[in-house]
Amino acid sequence: MVPRDLPITDLLPFVSRAEEIGLDEVWVVEDCFFRGGIAQAATILARTESIRVGIGILPAAVRSPAMTALEAGTLAELHPGRLLLGIGHGMPAWMRQIGVWPASPLTLLEETTSAVRSLLRGERLSTDGRYVQLDDVALYSPPAVAPPVLNGVRGPRSLEVSGRVADGTILDMPVTPEYLGVVRAAVERGRAAAGPSAPPEHTLVAFTLAVVHDDVATAREIVRPALATFGAADWTAQIDPLPFAAEFRALLDSTPTPQELSRALPDEWVDQLAIVGPPDVVRARLAALEANGVTSVVVVPTSPDPERPDDPFAALDALARVVAPAAK
Repeated sequence: MVPRDLPITDLLPFVSRAEEIGLDEVWVVEDCFFRGGIAQAATILARTESIRVGIGILPAAVRSPAMTALEAGTLAELHPGRLLLGIGHGMPAWMRQIGVWPASPLTLLEETTSAVRSLLRGERLSTDGRYVQLDDVALYSPPAVAPPVLNGVRGPRSLEVSGRVADGTILDMPVTPEYLGVVRAAVERGRAAAGPSAPPEHTLVAFTLAVVHDDVATAREIVRPALATFGAADWTAQIDPLPFAAEFRALLDSTPTPQELSRALPDEWVDQLAIVGPPDVVRARLAALEANGVTSVVVVPTSPDPERPDDPFAALDALARVVAPAAK
């Protein structure tokens, strides 16, 4: 994942290094109010050779589906097979901040995803939905390879929407086997409800915190500050399926700040909420996610080097040891 606050002068060197070490994908985010997802993706695609670029995610409420399809279709024409398009609700607080949070986020997401996906596949579309109204709209030059349209969502009802209309789902961290069980069940309910109209395949993309370090205790301490947000209400969907969910809630209630919560988490919880340790441990965790249906793991770059604590390039250097064990 490209850090949302990465200095813009580091963007191209960062993604070039990601491609150089053999990563399959690089993902950009569109968090308010950092940088635009489409502009980042376009620049990266133009300046790299083969790495796939994911946008995770475009909030459904901020763009017309026709214009989203137009922008994504153009990128897919220029760079066939290299774009992955994520659409989601957006963080409610941010969407309210800019005055676009809808009365029915689920309806908006479903109508938007369905319309964007149809247009990218060269369909001529007329629809009169609650939020999406299109009158005989088609892309002049749809891409020969339509990019997959994925939904970045968390909870069961949103996951069912993703199952009905999207080519895949983007899961925010932490992604655990327990949460994946909930995810797969909800997605399958959506696909079953859609019947033959459901997309033929459904992939799962998992965002995760990871620290690659030969000493697992050190890796845990490095990742702890980033776990502070997991006690917020937005992360309920991921925390509730965990076997220690009740204990987590009790600890949350007894710690006055998120930072104190992160410091109080038992080591065994840290090991499940993030991927930490030497390369062989990291590879085993990645394999476990794959065994539970994850098709792509997106690592939030965290430096394992105490002399370069805020340097995302240090995180890429560490990931190189996971992708190619001989690399240093």
